Amino acid sequence: MPWFYLILAGLLEVVWASFMKKSDGFTLLVPSIITLTTMAASFTLLTLAMRALPLGTAYTVWTGIGAIGTFTVGVVLFGEAVTPLRLIAAVLILSGIVLMKLASA
Repeated sequence: MPWFYLILAGLLEVVWASFMKKSDGFTLLVPSIITLTTMAASFTLLTLAMRALPLGTAYTVWTGIGAIGTFTVGVVLFGEAVTPLRLIAAVLILSGIVLMKLASA
């Protein structure tokens, strides 16, 4: 169950980061509410995952899912640039997540 909580927390991090962008600096009500609600849910699930997982593993995986997911949303939904260096960075982050998962098994 901790890994389920952690993955869901990471996915919610992608949601809140994306809606934070859409909130226009918290000036738009609905995106701001979605940001704050999913942020609270993400932190709550991260806290539950940390009951059973090492701090370093949980936090690294959580931020990694958020970073890769938010990068993907930025490219797909916000038309952000895909450059070779950005892709290499994403692959390195993903590699770190996989290695952290393997190291905690």
